[in-house]
Parts: sequence; structure tokens; C-alpha cells
Amino acid sequence: MAIQELLSIQGGVPLRGTVRVSGGKNAAVAIIPAALLAGEPCTIENLPEIEDVKVLKEMLTWLGAKVDFAGGVMHIDPRGVNKYNPPYELVSRMRASYYLVPVLLGLFGKAEVPMPGGCNIGARPIDQTLKGWRALGAKVDTMRGVMAAEATRLTGAEISLDMASVGATVNTMLAAVMAEGNTFIHNAAKEPHIVDLANFLNSMGASVKGAGTDIIRIRGGRPLHGTTYAVIPDQIETGTLMIAAAATGGDIVIQDAIPYHMEALSAKLLEMGIYVHDEDDRIHVRYDGVMRPINVKTQVYPGFPTDLQQPMTAMLTIAGGQSVVTENIFESRFRFVDELRRMGANIRVVDRVAIVDGVNHLVGCPITTTDLRAGAAMIVAGLIAEGTTEIGSTQFIRRGYENIDVKLRQLGAKVEWITRETNY
Repeated sequence: MAIQELLSIQGGVPLRGTVRVSGGKNAAVAIIPAALLAGEPCTIENLPEIEDVKVLKEMLTWLGAKVDFAGGVMHIDPRGVNKYNPPYELVSRMRASYYLVPVLLGLFGKAEVPMPGGCNIGARPIDQTLKGWRALGAKVDTMRGVMAAEATRLTGAEISLDMASVGATVNTMLAAVMAEGNTFIHNAAKEPHIVDLANFLNSMGASVKGAGTDIIRIRGGRPLHGTTYAVIPDQIETGTLMIAAAATGGDIVIQDAIPYHMEALSAKLLEMGIYVHDEDDRIHVRYDGVMRPINVKTQVYPGFPTDLQQPMTAMLTIAGGQSVVTENIFESRFRFVDELRRMGANIRVVDRVAIVDGVNHLVGCPITTTDLRAGAAMIVAGLIAEGTTEIGSTQFIRRGYENIDVKLRQLGAKVEWITRETNY
């Protein structure tokens, strides 16, 4: 007999009220490993208390760092770090674990990190990451499921990425700050967490310029020092809450957000007839009786984020008319559609395109989560469905959304974690 954790949602309640967004997951998982480069204690604030952050705490502790984490604040003392080979048991629990490779390479001249885990959303090649490391002078071998990197000396270089990959941009930045000389990363990713990582590195004494543009310029080899830094708000949690408010016919204000980061989503919600207004660090989203169908194509930032495609698709299941969603980033990100169909959604998927014909309502039923952002889609679907929805495989939700049940209840939703005995 096993115990299964479920997220139970009684649907049909419009979200209303005010909610604060947590710190950014994608920024946190890059900044925490980077703190080891300081050689001195660092304090990182506004961290989300999610599984990915907790796993990173375990990894850094295993490597020899002293790490304290409570109340969204992490104190990291890297002076005891004496290992360069974190174990598979930890690395396999998250994708961003490979950000440790350039950090350990910079500290020890070598690193051995098992290939990263994470969500099954399609091919996530690391060829551009390897290209960046090798251009800086590292020898890298990926045999036997381990990324083994070695370099007696890292040297700045001109690096042109074949695609604007977030992972490759982060991994190249982390190696380049420890390399001697200047590095130029062309066709760099421009996501907000890239900028946040650059700001964190600069607060430690690095020289990183151009983050948020196509070309990032890094003057490497500068001495780094400890710092105190607060990560940016979570762009994807902000977007998920915006979508949930609109989908449920609600009216909410999201605090501690960065409206500029949400422009692609805000534009689509406005196109649907949803009221969106922002000022300073607040975003007001209100359903005004209209939910028109739209076409959505995911793109690299500042385009529509692939991480918001799934919750947006869940909302479009009840939009009047036909919507078309094109997923240009990950080819397997429509795996969650089968769960929406079980709830009554009318969706056809052809290659990377989902054709969504709006229905009058969804019906609650037991469903499962196929990956992290599908978890957000299942929550949105449960909130708009009639009756009770019980969501399984909740480990994905816990990986990326801090106290999501508390926040939704704060907005009036009927959401709770439950456990149930199963025979499998």
C-alpha cells in the first residue's frame, strides 16, 4: 500500500483579491551555483521555497559549502567546497544542475557532473553549452552519462551560439567570468533571468555587460567577493496567476511583479478581451465578460514564453471559437493535452500545433501532471472545471511553484493537498 499526494480543486470559483508573486525559479537556479565563485559568504534573498532550490541546497552542502536556507533567504559560505563531482541521486532531480559544471571548472580546473535531469518536454540538447565551454579552452567529454570537463586555463573567446539558448548562455557566462581576457557571446538569450544572473555576477565584482541584448560582453578573471542580492520576481508564476484570474472570470491584483517582463502575455490577454492594467510593481487582471479565441506562437524572449503555453492552452479550452497554439521551442510540450481531453476539452494536435475549439465548460476528474509547466495547466483546468479535480504527480508542481495552494486560497479558490492510499 502506497500513499499518493494529490492536489484537490473544487472548480468554478472566480479568483478575486490581491496576491504577491514569489522570487524567480529560473533566476534562482542559476544564481545559487554562481555564489560558489565568490570565495566568500553570499546572501541571496527573495528565493522561492520550492524543491529545485532545496535540491540545490543539498548539492552545495554535499560539495562542502555551508548553506542555511529559511524564509526565502539563503546564506552560502563556499570556503569549504572541496568536491567537484556531485552524485547522480541529486543531479537527476533537476535540469539546472549542469550550471555547476562551469562553476566547479572555474574553482578546480575540472568538474564531473552527471547529465542533467528535469522534465520530459522534448529534446534539450546541450551542444551549444559544450560549444561555449570548448571555445573557452575546456576539454569536455560526455561519455557514460557524465559531463567531465577539464581546463588548466580558461581564456576569453568570441562565441556565436547557433540558437539563443538560455542554458548555453548561462553556462558560457559562468565559465567566462573565470576565464582570462574578454569573452563575447553572440546570439545570447535575453530572458529576464539572464539579466538577473549578470547583475548578481556584477555585484560580486565581475564585469558582465550587454545582458538582455544579443551580445553579452564579459571581462573575465576579475577577483570576486561575497555579496547580498535579491532575485527578481518569478515571470512564469506571475503569468500563471494572470491566466488563472482571466480563465476563472476573476479580478485580481498581483504585487511584487515586473510588468515589463509580462508584455507578451499581457498583449495576448488584451487581444482576448481581458482587462490588464499595470503600474510600478502591480498588475491588475480582470475578466470583463469576453474571452475571444486567439493564435499563440511560442518564441524566445521577448516573445510568448514556452513556459506559459500550457496554462494558456488550458484557458483557451473555454474561449469561444477556435484558437491555434504553435509550440516552437519544445516538440513534446503537448503531452498534457490528453489530460485536458479527459476533462472535456476539444483539442487536436498536429506536430507542433494544437487546434483548440472552445467548449462551454470542463468537467473535473482525476488527472495527472506530465511536467512542471503542465502542472500549472492542470491547476488552471481544475479551477475552471465543474466539480472536483484531483491532480496527481504533484512533485512537478512542488518543483516550481511556492505555496501555490496558499496563494490560490487567498484569492478564494477551493484548493487543498490531500493524501490517499493506493495499491500501486
